Formats: sequence, structure tokens, C-alpha cells
Amino acid sequence: QVQLVESGGASVQAGGSLRLSCVVSRDTYSYKYMAWFRQAPGKEREGVAGINRFSPYSSARYYADSVKGRFTISRDDAKNTLYLQMNSLKPEDTAMYYCAADLVAGSSWSAPQYNYWGQGTQVTVSS
Repeated sequence: QVQLVESGGASVQAGGSLRLSCVVSRDTYSYKYMAWFRQAPGKEREGVAGINRFSPYSSARYYADSVKGRFTISRDDAKNTLYLQMNSLKPEDTAMYYCAADLVAGSSWSAPQYNYWGQGTQVTVSS
């Protein structure tokens, strides 16, 4: 059973920064695609950022338009950890944030079609 554990969520004021971490219980090198999603109350889960490791030394990164230029996704396979650096936070970024691993074949990175999910970490941004 693979476990993903997120941390780093908090309550911050607009303009602030947070760094989310997601520790995976097994070798993340096995998962080419990993991603961060978020879900606000009453809304669908949406892809925030994805990362595709297509070589040991290079990865492609993908972002939702709403977070481009503010959020940065990264991974450290040596530590089995996925990160999300969030800067210039806005109240509309308030949501539960989830990490995901192992994209179902043929799916877009931003679709919630991953085999493994964490339990989430809450981010609240006040104005």
C-alpha cells in the first residue's frame, strides 16, 4: 500500500508564501508523473501543477493558468518527496491541497486520474 503524506499547509495573509511537501512511502522514481491538486468547498478538484520526469536529469513542469508565475512544483526522488512552492498567495488559492502520483495511462496531467492520493493539507489565505 502506497502512502502519500502532505504537510506545510497553514493560514497566511494575501501576498504570503508557503511550501507544501508530500512524502511518498515508496520510491518516487517509479512514478513518472506526479502532481498537486486542490479542492475548495463546493468546487471540483482541479490540477494545480504537474511534473513529468522524462529523464534522470530533466523534468517537464505544467501549471494551471491561475498559478503560473506564482507556484513552482519540484521533486526530490532521493527523498521520495514532491514539493509545491507557493508565492504571492491570493484568497482564491484557499483550498485543500492534495498530492497525487502514478498517472493513469492516456490521461492528462491535470485530470484527477492518478492511482495514489494523499489525505490533503489545508491552505487558507486571508485578505
